[in-house]
Amino acid sequence: MKIQIMDVRVIRTVQQYESYLDEVQALISIGPKMTLEQSERLELLTVLLESYENSKYPVESPDPIDAIIFRMHEKGLKQADLAPFFGTNSRVSEVLNRKRPLTVQMIRSLSIGLGISADTLIGASLPEQSHKSQFVDWSKFPVREMAKRGWIDNISKVAKDNVEDLVKNFIAEAGLQFGNASFRKTFYGEAETPTSRYALYAWLARVIQNARIRKSEIGTFNSTELSVNYLKELAQLSRFDAGPLLAIEQLEKSGIIVIIEPALKGTLLDGAALKDSDGTPILGLTLRYDRLDHFWFTLLHEVAHIWKHVDGNEAFLDDLDSSSEDRKESEANRLAAEAFIPRIQWRRSDAFTNPNKDTIERFARDLKIHPAVIAGRLRKELGNYSLFSDLVGQNQVRRLFSSIQE
Repeated sequence: MKIQIMDVRVIRTVQQYESYLDEVQALISIGPKMTLEQSERLELLTVLLESYENSKYPVESPDPIDAIIFRMHEKGLKQADLAPFFGTNSRVSEVLNRKRPLTVQMIRSLSIGLGISADTLIGASLPEQSHKSQFVDWSKFPVREMAKRGWIDNISKVAKDNVEDLVKNFIAEAGLQFGNASFRKTFYGEAETPTSRYALYAWLARVIQNARIRKSEIGTFNSTELSVNYLKELAQLSRFDAGPLLAIEQLEKSGIIVIIEPALKGTLLDGAALKDSDGTPILGLTLRYDRLDHFWFTLLHEVAHIWKHVDGNEAFLDDLDSSSEDRKESEANRLAAEAFIPRIQWRRSDAFTNPNKDTIERFARDLKIHPAVIAGRLRKELGNYSLFSDLVGQNQVRRLFSSIQE
């Protein structure tokens, strides 16, 4: 069959589409005898047909959560049966209810264990802000608490229509303007949930604003200064009564701004790490738990993020009570833990094999760190937070920063 070679045009009508479709079928029927010119025409027609079909009859990507639920029904599985893939029953519930994104490890486990394509599951690992609708509901910002803290004008004196503008301006001043209706930073960490997102953004904006006020008071940041030894030197400041203040002074000499800002209601937030638009590192702390062990681990965890992970648009918002399989969070945990207690010493120590006040304090002297850090690690590893409550430095942190918070 002879195929006439003619100019090819963008498909505008159904008739043109059907004509090109017939021609493609005719060209395919020629098989190996197709000339080079016919082969190139076939390729061009195929591209035009695919473009027309995609625009006219778009196929939505399968929803990752729907895919998991479909496979559960197909295999007769219950939520409890998915715990091995997610780690805990609570995580199964959070993921299926779209309150927690899938991690790389979860995607790998589900792909192998349930036979769901990794490409399908990738969508569920994206932050909720980019999933489907990117609509920003300005009314969900905690405007009353923001006004109470003096972040924005007293809303009782502002017309209702202007409250949204107050919040928009507050966010914009921190450089968190909305681009395509989403923040221009990529958020990591376990603190963000659908119910806490707007409060976290407001808190982060306040931290950035306060950091800019202090920028002229700090040293110049040099990323090469950060190292394992730097973290260890910070950790050893914990042995002093004024250790938290000394550590922050050291960080600010190194060009890292530290801001203390209590968390907003409804958020489970311990700390944050990010860089301002000019590259200045910012570390935010909420002092959610007024304990020395928690302060020190949170501080070094966030410094590790600054050192290893924050590069431009990333911002880490951490709830350190929540376990995470994320590689960056795991690395920050490991670096912080090693800075205080090297693994090779931990398992061999009397504090680990025979934990009591004497062995904890003796091991702390050997490591030149505060006993609270060792007591806190034992409580976490043993899963018993009633142990050594007299050693973790309860009510010994906020008082050091009372003037800052005021």
